[in-house]
Amino acid sequence: MNRNDYWSANVSVAETDGWTHAVARLKMVGGKQLVGRGEAHLNPADQDIWTIGAQIAAARAMSDLAGRLLHAAATGIEEISHEPAHLHL
Repeated sequence: MNRNDYWSANVSVAETDGWTHAVARLKMVGGKQLVGRGEAHLNPADQDIWTIGAQIAAARAMSDLAGRLLHAAATGIEEISHEPAHLHL
């Protein structure tokens, strides 16, 4: 069987009062969506460079999203096999 799906991911980033928050969304076929979140805090001793905080928060959001996606896959395996699934990033 051959199958191709198109999933789209996007990341939004916002900064408020030294905190950078990111939300990563994955939209899958059939309307299912997973969301990951991440944040970064500016150390008051550090130079305020928006891009670095955005990159850190986005990476953390995408990592959270990856974990949620892997958990969803493990849950699907367990529902079908009735055995514990052992998946790792």
